[in-house]
Amino acid sequence: MPTLNQLIRHGREEKRRTDRTRASDQCPQKQGVRPRVPTRTPKKPNSAPRKIAKVRLSNRHDIFAHIPGEGHNSQEHSIVLIRGGRVKDSPGVKSHCIRGVKDLLGIPDRRKGRSKYGAEKPK
Repeated sequence: MPTLNQLIRHGREEKRRTDRTRASDQCPQKQGVRPRVPTRTPKKPNSAPRKIAKVRLSNRHDIFAHIPGEGHNSQEHSIVLIRGGRVKDSPGVKSHCIRGVKDLLGIPDRRKGRSKYGAEKPK
């Protein structure tokens, strides 16, 4: 605990807030190449393997992004577009891949929430 004299001399230091969107440069979307496509198990009460992608962004940042929806055609060195949005049960995953843009295809035969998953309108 500092003394009153020390506080007068130095004052209290402001707590620095960490920037959660460092990698995205404050952009709504960012393009990147994925060096590898692993799966990861989530935090405690959940257990299904989550499909994630390590993405090297155009500004040379490396991040992990979640691939939403059922199944994906994504391979190594394919180009993806990422947006924000963290995955609550996967630590360190703070962004999502956008389906139906660049090399990541949309979900075929999707009925609901099609705009989120890049699905065509059924005939």
